[in-house]
This record gives sequence, C-alpha cells and structure tokens, in this order.
Amino acid sequence: MRCHYFEANRCRSCTLIETPYSTQLHDKTEYCRELLPQVPKWLPAFTGGDRAFRNRVKLVVGGSASEVTLGILGPDRQGIDLRECAIQAPEIAEVIPAIADFLESTGLEPYDVPARRGELKFVHITVAPEVDGVSSLMVRFVVRTEHALGVIRAALSRLRAAVPSAAVISVNLLPEHKAVLEGEREEMLLGSSLPMRLGFESQPLTLHLMPQSFFQTNTAVARELYSQVSAWAADIQPSSLWDLYCGVGGFALHCAAAMSDKAFAAQPSEKSANGVRVLGVELSEAAIDSAKRSARDAGLNAKFVAADATEYALSAQPGSLPEMLVVNPPRRGIGAELASWIETSGIATVVYSSCNPESLARDLAVMPSYVVREGRVFDMFPHTSHLEVAVLLQRRA
Repeated sequence: MRCHYFEANRCRSCTLIETPYSTQLHDKTEYCRELLPQVPKWLPAFTGGDRAFRNRVKLVVGGSASEVTLGILGPDRQGIDLRECAIQAPEIAEVIPAIADFLESTGLEPYDVPARRGELKFVHITVAPEVDGVSSLMVRFVVRTEHALGVIRAALSRLRAAVPSAAVISVNLLPEHKAVLEGEREEMLLGSSLPMRLGFESQPLTLHLMPQSFFQTNTAVARELYSQVSAWAADIQPSSLWDLYCGVGGFALHCAAAMSDKAFAAQPSEKSANGVRVLGVELSEAAIDSAKRSARDAGLNAKFVAADATEYALSAQPGSLPEMLVVNPPRRGIGAELASWIETSGIATVVYSSCNPESLARDLAVMPSYVVREGRVFDMFPHTSHLEVAVLLQRRA
C-alpha cells in the first residue's frame, strides 16, 4: 500500500507498509510457528484487510489556534497533520476536517509540548459498526484545564451540528505534563456509551463502550477473534467458564451466546457452584458496568466482577473453579504467578488470547500440564509487527 506520509518521511508508524501484505501475513504466521513450536495445528490466519481498518484513532492536536493539525508529533515535537491516513475507518476520516474546524472556532491553543503551555492535547475518535446503515461515533477531547472544558461545553450545540454522527462526546482533563493519552477525570457532554454491535446473525450482541474502556482497534478482526474463541467454547460445552481481563465482556458474552445456541441454557443442572455459568473479571469498574449492561440487554447468564484478575484467581476456593478459562492479558502477559496458579488449578481447558507471542511463550513454559491443541493468528495491526494470537490448551490426561 502506498502512503504519501510514509514516503515523505512524515509518519513512519506503519513500519511494514512497503512490504507486500501477503508477505506480512506469512511472516507473522511463521514467527508464531517458530516461537510456539508446541502448537500442532495452525488455523488459517485471519485478516480484515490492509486499509480503512482502524475503528479508533488518537490524534495529537498541534499547529496553532487558527490552524490546528490532527495527527502525530514530529521529531521537533510539532504537529503533523494525518487526516488523510489510509488505515483509519472512512467514517473517522470523514469527520476529522469538521472537528478541526470546530477546534479552530473555539480559539483554544493546541498544547505546545516543549513549552508546556496550551490547552488542546488530543482528540480520540471511535466508530461503532453500522446499525441499519447508520454509523455512530464517540468523540473525546483531552485538554489541560477547566477553562478548555468550559469552552467546549459552551460550544456543544455547534459541535453536534458539525458532527451529527457523534453519539458520545466527552472531555478528559489531563493537567499534568506527562507522556500519557488521557487523565483520570472524564466529563460527559453527550451520551454515556457507544454501542458496538457484534455477536452472531442468530443472536446480535451489543457491547457498550464507555470513554475509558478498552476495545480492540480492528472491528472485523475482533469479531473473528470472538467468534473463534466462542466456537471453541461451544464445542467443548464446559459447565462453567471464567474470562479474566474481560474488559467490556467481549469473550465472556460471546462464549455465553455461542454456548446458548448449542443448548447451553437447557442444562441448568450443570451450573457452577454459585449458580453462574459465565464469569468475567476486570479491574475497571466502568468496563464491568458496561459488561453487566450488555449481559442484561442480551438476556445472557453471565456475572461480572471488578477485581484484579490474578488476585481474584488466587483467592478463589478450589470448589468454585471453572471448567474452562479464557485469559486476554495486556502485552506483559499473565505473568509467572497467575500461570503457576493455572498450572496447579486443575482447570480442564484454557484459551489464551495474546497480543504478544513472546510473553505468551514465556507463560506457556510455566504450564507444562497443558497441551496446545490449535492456534490462530489474527492480524489486528496490519503494516506493523504486532499481531493477536489465540491458542486452545487442554490439561494432559
């Protein structure tokens, strides 16, 4: 894929963009094969395409109050405009000029990183899958002070007219000068959560994404990843399932829906000890609130708890453990403590979804009681070396 930003050396984020896409997929699969030689069967790698795939962008606000840039910071710490980036979803690309015009109309100064002054830091935009041909957006502004919050709040009607597809609008306050993308405080100006409609044809499932909740950046690949893991669960039909690091409940809810489709709900005698068939654990209370809402809306038998995944597992009573466990940790992996607990837990089946095959390989080395049945590569991040990989593990007899 050609990119004039890359060719002009203005943005080098897509480090592999000059490599043919088929070669990228082949190399990622081979990398996983070499790093994880214990996987006996690799399912075909999945891709949603090499362009227009990003459902979320985090744009640095640069330039001046009268001529903002929305993109990244260059080596000189000045803004580089990337509104024509080819990997962002078209619905996002369509509204960036309108958002830039709106910001210019406010008169707020972009944040000057070297000088440590200014107001506007970032704009985060997320697009939800179409429902009845209509897309909806979440638009978040990250600013430095209460003054900027007040200016944007006062101009809300103008912003809504400029971006009518925005279902959620918020302002995040980040007063400190530090290398993070958002602060702790979020002020809602419109709506509360973005409905991400996924699920299956027989049972559509909507995940409610709140401003500070995590969701995969590639909707097509996320759909297939959830579909693959839930297909494994439906085939195995465990009597109980835990989803650790569950986020807004993607794996837990899709597994519950898939197992329900295979008469999962018709076997009440096989419920776990506390009466809950599917349990999700996530540290973020906002994400757990979203997952609970999604479960209620879908009528699914799932429970969600706000807790640290490792602490929750280690404090669980032996008789309450599930037959199947799904883990989807950050890049660092689950770590030796949780991996050691899984090794001695007696849990029959584990699905490990990882965005870092190296930490996955380290964690699997701590769990020799499990044999890998199959794995699959998901190209969540085309034109980079990053990927998602999921493996199905079963305890040795």
